[in-house]
Amino acid sequence: MDGTGGERALVEVRDLHVRFGEVEAVAGVHLTAYAGRATALLGRNGAGKSTTMRVLAGVVPPTSGTVLVAGHDVHRHPLAAKRAVGYCPDVGGLVPRATPWEHLQLAARLRRLPSGWEERGRDLLERFELGDVAHRVTAGFSHGMGRRLSVVLAALHEPEVLLLDEPFDGVDPIGVEATLDVVADARARGAAVLVSTHLRELAIAACSTVSVLRGGSQVAELTAEEMAGEEGARAYRSLLD
Repeated sequence: MDGTGGERALVEVRDLHVRFGEVEAVAGVHLTAYAGRATALLGRNGAGKSTTMRVLAGVVPPTSGTVLVAGHDVHRHPLAAKRAVGYCPDVGGLVPRATPWEHLQLAARLRRLPSGWEERGRDLLERFELGDVAHRVTAGFSHGMGRRLSVVLAALHEPEVLLLDEPFDGVDPIGVEATLDVVADARARGAAVLVSTHLRELAIAACSTVSVLRGGSQVAELTAEEMAGEEGARAYRSLLD
């Protein structure tokens, strides 16, 4: 489906609800992400950001609602949707006894990447300052190093839809800059990017559109410009009250 400016929608979420027993983690989220654009899911912990991202990644099934990823319904065609996605989860996802390079090798094998992926893999590791530890097991990595490697793994195969869940959590300025570069690169090649974070300033640095979530519900969708500066900070605080 095309947007109003002829943009192609790569993520379409309509009235998404996710329940875990009696708990409603997501309560009616509507979201559209377009090719060549980045959208932030912004809110406090428990707002429903990570659950929404997990639905898009095919990790958690929706309780109700419609979710399309690259034109594929995540409920009816989960494998096709997953093939279109690169996903950096908010926690976990790494094998403690494996090295970063072994993680890349496994990802390339599972994704059936053509020969030549190694150059991109090495470049990403260097950009995130993981080149020197490429052959060290991740068990001794700091939280920030693990986050950086998770972004590398999500971006390796240049997916149509890049999902970065809390990619800035515990990450140093170099890692933040590298992540912003990955977002910019993905946009430049026509991917849709979604970034979840509780950090307003990084949300507007990475994305042009911001969806604010509170208590599992979407309370506003604003431009990055509207969320910037002191006026944006006041607007954000009022949305969370």
